[in-house]
Amino acid sequence: MERPAWAPRSIDISVPSVSRIYDYYLGGSHNFEVDREAARKAMEFMPGLPKVMQANRAFMRRAVRFAADEGIDQFLDIGSGIPTFGNVHEIAQTAKPGAHVVYVDHDPVAVAHSQAVLRDNEDADVVAADLLKPQEILATPQVQRLIDLNRPVALLLVAILHFVENADDPYGAVAELRDALAPGSLLVLTHASYEGIPLPPERAEGAVDVYKDIRNPLIMRSREEIARFFEGYDMVEPGLVPMPIWRPDTAPEDEDPYSFSGFAGVGRTA
Repeated sequence: MERPAWAPRSIDISVPSVSRIYDYYLGGSHNFEVDREAARKAMEFMPGLPKVMQANRAFMRRAVRFAADEGIDQFLDIGSGIPTFGNVHEIAQTAKPGAHVVYVDHDPVAVAHSQAVLRDNEDADVVAADLLKPQEILATPQVQRLIDLNRPVALLLVAILHFVENADDPYGAVAELRDALAPGSLLVLTHASYEGIPLPPERAEGAVDVYKDIRNPLIMRSREEIARFFEGYDMVEPGLVPMPIWRPDTAPEDEDPYSFSGFAGVGRTA
Protein backbone atom coordinates (compact mmCIF):
# COMPACT_ATOMS: atom_id res chain seq x y z
CA MET A 1 0.00 0.00 0.00
CA GLU A 2 1.51 3.33 -1.07
CA ARG A 3 1.67 5.98 1.65
CA PRO A 4 0.21 9.31 0.46
CA ALA A 5 2.19 12.47 1.15
CA TRP A 6 -0.38 13.68 3.69
CA ALA A 7 -0.08 10.58 5.91
CA PRO A 8 2.34 11.01 8.86
CA ARG A 9 5.11 8.42 8.91
CA SER A 10 4.16 7.46 12.46
CA ILE A 11 0.77 5.93 11.57
CA ASP A 12 0.06 2.36 10.50
CA ILE A 13 -1.96 2.74 7.31
CA SER A 14 -2.95 -0.93 7.41
CA VAL A 15 -5.10 -0.39 10.54
CA PRO A 16 -8.53 1.33 10.33
CA SER A 17 -9.05 4.58 12.22
CA VAL A 18 -12.42 5.82 13.50
CA SER A 19 -11.61 9.41 12.51
CA ARG A 20 -10.73 8.35 8.95
CA ILE A 21 -13.86 6.16 8.77
CA TYR A 22 -15.87 9.22 9.86
CA ASP A 23 -14.10 11.26 7.16
CA TYR A 24 -15.18 8.66 4.59
CA TYR A 25 -18.82 8.79 5.74
CA LEU A 26 -18.74 12.58 5.26
CA GLY A 27 -17.34 12.25 1.75
CA GLY A 28 -13.80 13.27 2.68
CA SER A 29 -10.62 12.16 0.93
CA HIS A 30 -8.29 11.58 3.89
CA ASN A 31 -8.92 7.89 4.38
CA PHE A 32 -7.41 4.62 3.19
CA GLU A 33 -8.93 1.52 1.63
CA VAL A 34 -8.74 -0.22 5.02
CA ASP A 35 -10.96 2.55 6.45
CA ARG A 36 -13.36 2.41 3.52
CA GLU A 37 -13.60 -1.37 3.82
CA ALA A 38 -14.56 -1.12 7.52
CA ALA A 39 -17.08 1.61 6.72
CA ARG A 40 -18.69 -0.44 3.97
CA LYS A 41 -18.93 -3.45 6.30
CA ALA A 42 -20.72 -1.32 8.91
CA MET A 43 -23.04 0.08 6.22
CA GLU A 44 -24.09 -3.44 5.26
CA PHE A 45 -25.93 -3.46 8.59
CA MET A 46 -26.73 0.27 8.83
CA PRO A 47 -26.83 1.76 5.33
CA GLY A 48 -27.81 5.14 6.74
CA LEU A 49 -24.57 5.71 8.68
CA PRO A 50 -23.49 8.65 6.45
CA LYS A 51 -26.83 10.32 7.23
CA VAL A 52 -26.15 9.90 10.96
CA MET A 53 -22.74 11.58 10.57
CA GLN A 54 -24.18 14.40 8.48
CA ALA A 55 -26.85 15.05 11.12
CA ASN A 56 -24.11 15.05 13.74
CA ARG A 57 -22.14 17.72 11.87
CA ALA A 58 -25.25 19.80 11.24
CA PHE A 59 -26.09 19.77 14.97
CA MET A 60 -22.52 20.79 15.82
CA ARG A 61 -22.73 23.79 13.52
CA ARG A 62 -26.06 24.90 15.00
CA ALA A 63 -24.71 24.50 18.54
CA VAL A 64 -21.59 26.55 17.75
CA ARG A 65 -23.73 29.34 16.30
CA PHE A 66 -25.93 29.17 19.42
CA ALA A 67 -22.87 29.46 21.67
CA ALA A 68 -21.61 32.46 19.70
CA ASP A 69 -25.05 34.10 19.91
CA GLU A 70 -24.88 33.58 23.68
CA GLY A 71 -21.67 35.61 23.76
CA ILE A 72 -19.16 32.76 23.99
CA ASP A 73 -15.96 33.33 22.04
CA GLN A 74 -13.86 30.36 23.24
CA PHE A 75 -14.29 26.82 21.93
CA LEU A 76 -12.53 23.65 23.08
CA ASP A 77 -13.33 20.80 20.69
CA ILE A 78 -12.11 17.44 22.04
CA GLY A 79 -12.20 14.54 19.58
CA SER A 80 -12.33 17.01 16.71
CA GLY A 81 -11.36 14.56 13.97
CA ILE A 82 -10.12 15.30 10.45
CA PRO A 83 -10.99 18.82 9.24
CA THR A 84 -13.87 18.94 6.82
CA PHE A 85 -16.22 21.63 5.50
CA GLY A 86 -17.91 23.66 8.23
CA ASN A 87 -15.33 23.22 11.00
CA VAL A 88 -15.83 24.76 14.43
CA HIS A 89 -13.37 27.60 13.81
CA GLU A 90 -15.06 28.49 10.51
CA ILE A 91 -18.51 28.68 12.10
CA ALA A 92 -17.36 30.36 15.32
CA GLN A 93 -15.10 32.94 13.69
CA THR A 94 -17.75 33.84 11.11
CA ALA A 95 -20.36 34.32 13.84
CA LYS A 96 -17.92 35.98 16.23
CA PRO A 97 -14.75 37.34 14.59
CA GLY A 98 -11.71 36.78 16.77
CA ALA A 99 -13.18 33.75 18.52
CA HIS A 100 -10.54 31.37 19.87
CA VAL A 101 -10.70 27.66 19.03
CA VAL A 102 -8.55 24.76 20.21
CA TYR A 103 -9.00 21.33 18.63
CA VAL A 104 -7.92 18.20 20.50
CA ASP A 105 -7.46 14.75 18.99
CA HIS A 106 -5.20 11.74 19.48
CA ASP A 107 -5.28 10.65 15.82
CA PRO A 108 -2.04 11.78 14.10
CA VAL A 109 -3.82 12.26 10.76
CA ALA A 110 -6.44 14.50 12.36
CA VAL A 111 -3.75 16.53 14.14
CA ALA A 112 -1.55 16.86 11.05
CA HIS A 113 -4.42 18.07 8.89
CA SER A 114 -5.66 20.46 11.54
CA GLN A 115 -2.17 21.96 11.75
CA ALA A 116 -2.16 22.46 7.98
CA VAL A 117 -5.64 24.03 7.94
CA LEU A 118 -4.84 26.35 10.85
CA ARG A 119 -1.34 27.38 9.76
CA ASP A 120 -2.32 31.02 9.11
CA ASN A 121 -5.00 31.29 11.80
CA GLU A 122 -3.60 32.92 14.95
CA ASP A 123 -6.87 32.40 16.82
CA ALA A 124 -7.04 28.62 16.43
CA ASP A 125 -4.70 25.73 17.17
CA VAL A 126 -4.63 21.96 17.66
CA VAL A 127 -3.41 19.70 20.47
CA ALA A 128 -2.42 16.04 20.26
CA ALA A 129 -3.94 14.69 23.47
CA ASP A 130 -6.44 12.28 25.00
CA LEU A 131 -9.89 13.09 26.39
CA LEU A 132 -9.15 10.82 29.35
CA LYS A 133 -6.34 13.13 30.50
CA PRO A 134 -8.16 16.45 31.04
CA GLN A 135 -5.42 18.11 33.09
CA GLU A 136 -2.85 17.40 30.39
CA ILE A 137 -5.14 19.00 27.81
CA LEU A 138 -5.73 22.10 29.93
CA ALA A 139 -2.01 22.48 30.64
CA THR A 140 -0.92 22.49 26.98
CA PRO A 141 0.60 25.71 25.58
CA GLN A 142 -2.15 25.90 22.96
CA VAL A 143 -4.94 25.90 25.55
CA GLN A 144 -2.99 28.22 27.85
CA ARG A 145 -2.55 30.70 24.98
CA LEU A 146 -6.06 30.66 23.54
CA ILE A 147 -8.49 29.62 26.29
CA ASP A 148 -9.14 31.73 29.39
CA LEU A 149 -10.73 29.33 31.86
CA ASN A 150 -11.91 32.28 33.96
CA ARG A 151 -14.43 33.10 31.22
CA PRO A 152 -17.17 30.90 29.68
CA VAL A 153 -16.02 28.24 27.23
CA ALA A 154 -17.98 26.03 24.83
CA LEU A 155 -16.69 22.49 25.40
CA LEU A 156 -17.49 20.22 22.45
CA LEU A 157 -17.60 16.45 22.96
CA VAL A 158 -19.19 15.56 19.65
CA ALA A 159 -19.28 11.88 18.63
CA ILE A 160 -16.40 10.94 20.93
CA LEU A 161 -17.80 9.59 24.21
CA HIS A 162 -19.32 6.54 22.53
CA PHE A 163 -15.74 5.40 21.84
CA VAL A 164 -14.88 5.42 25.56
CA GLU A 165 -15.71 2.32 27.57
CA ASN A 166 -17.14 2.59 31.08
CA ALA A 167 -14.01 0.94 32.46
CA ASP A 168 -12.07 4.05 31.37
CA ASP A 169 -14.44 6.31 33.36
CA PRO A 170 -15.69 8.75 30.73
CA TYR A 171 -18.04 10.29 33.32
CA GLY A 172 -15.07 11.16 35.50
CA ALA A 173 -13.22 12.81 32.61
CA VAL A 174 -16.27 14.88 31.65
CA ALA A 175 -16.80 15.94 35.28
CA GLU A 176 -13.13 16.95 35.57
CA LEU A 177 -13.47 19.16 32.50
CA ARG A 178 -16.74 20.63 33.83
CA ASP A 179 -15.09 21.55 37.12
CA ALA A 180 -12.37 23.46 35.25
CA LEU A 181 -14.86 25.64 33.37
CA ALA A 182 -16.18 29.05 34.41
CA PRO A 183 -19.90 29.58 35.16
CA GLY A 184 -21.90 30.11 31.98
CA SER A 185 -19.82 27.60 30.01
CA LEU A 186 -21.56 25.20 27.63
CA LEU A 187 -21.21 21.45 27.05
CA VAL A 188 -22.07 20.47 23.47
CA LEU A 189 -22.45 16.70 23.17
CA THR A 190 -23.65 13.98 20.81
CA HIS A 191 -23.69 10.24 21.50
CA ALA A 192 -24.69 7.08 19.67
CA SER A 193 -27.56 4.98 20.97
CA TYR A 194 -29.74 2.11 19.80
CA GLU A 195 -32.69 4.39 20.58
CA GLY A 196 -33.95 6.07 17.42
CA ILE A 197 -32.23 3.78 14.91
CA PRO A 198 -34.82 2.73 12.29
CA LEU A 199 -33.66 -0.89 12.50
CA PRO A 200 -34.06 -3.80 14.92
CA PRO A 201 -31.29 -3.55 17.57
CA GLU A 202 -29.90 -6.94 16.60
CA ARG A 203 -29.24 -5.67 13.06
CA ALA A 204 -27.67 -2.44 14.30
CA GLU A 205 -25.42 -4.61 16.48
CA GLY A 206 -23.78 -5.82 13.29
CA ALA A 207 -22.41 -2.34 12.67
CA VAL A 208 -21.31 -2.08 16.30
CA ASP A 209 -19.44 -5.38 15.92
CA VAL A 210 -17.43 -3.93 13.02
CA TYR A 211 -16.01 -1.28 15.37
CA LYS A 212 -15.30 -3.97 17.95
CA ASP A 213 -13.41 -5.95 15.31
CA ILE A 214 -11.14 -2.96 14.57
CA ARG A 215 -10.48 -2.54 18.31
CA ASN A 216 -12.42 0.71 18.60
CA PRO A 217 -15.54 -0.47 20.46
CA LEU A 218 -18.65 1.62 19.86
CA ILE A 219 -20.50 1.94 23.18
CA MET A 220 -24.22 2.40 22.57
CA ARG A 221 -25.59 4.06 25.71
CA SER A 222 -29.21 4.70 26.60
CA ARG A 223 -30.67 8.20 26.79
CA GLU A 224 -30.55 7.97 30.59
CA GLU A 225 -26.88 6.98 30.52
CA ILE A 226 -26.06 9.81 28.12
CA ALA A 227 -27.92 12.31 30.31
CA ARG A 228 -25.48 11.50 33.14
CA PHE A 229 -22.74 13.34 31.24
CA PHE A 230 -24.72 16.53 31.86
CA GLU A 231 -24.60 16.28 35.66
CA GLY A 232 -23.77 19.74 36.98
CA TYR A 233 -25.22 21.43 33.89
CA ASP A 234 -28.61 23.02 33.28
CA MET A 235 -29.98 21.70 30.00
CA VAL A 236 -30.63 24.23 27.25
CA GLU A 237 -34.01 23.80 25.56
CA PRO A 238 -35.10 21.47 24.02
CA GLY A 239 -32.93 19.22 26.20
CA LEU A 240 -31.36 15.91 25.23
CA VAL A 241 -33.06 14.98 21.96
CA PRO A 242 -32.41 13.29 18.60
CA MET A 243 -30.03 15.47 16.57
CA PRO A 244 -32.52 16.92 14.03
CA ILE A 245 -34.82 18.03 16.89
CA TRP A 246 -32.25 20.35 18.50
CA ARG A 247 -33.10 23.90 17.32
CA PRO A 248 -33.46 22.82 13.69
CA ASP A 249 -32.88 25.05 10.66
CA THR A 250 -35.29 22.95 8.59
CA ALA A 251 -38.38 20.90 9.38
CA PRO A 252 -37.29 17.71 11.21
CA GLU A 253 -39.93 15.69 9.38
CA ASP A 254 -37.94 16.30 6.18
CA GLU A 255 -34.87 14.58 7.62
CA ASP A 256 -33.75 11.05 6.76
CA PRO A 257 -34.98 8.51 9.40
CA TYR A 258 -31.36 7.58 10.20
CA SER A 259 -30.68 11.17 11.29
CA PHE A 260 -32.65 10.49 14.47
CA SER A 261 -30.18 7.82 15.65
CA GLY A 262 -28.59 8.79 18.97
CA PHE A 263 -28.89 11.98 21.00
CA ALA A 264 -27.61 15.55 21.13
CA GLY A 265 -27.79 18.22 23.79
CA VAL A 266 -26.29 21.40 25.20
CA GLY A 267 -25.89 22.13 28.90
CA ARG A 268 -24.86 25.30 30.73
CA THR A 269 -22.86 25.49 33.95
CA ALA A 270 -24.49 27.49 36.73
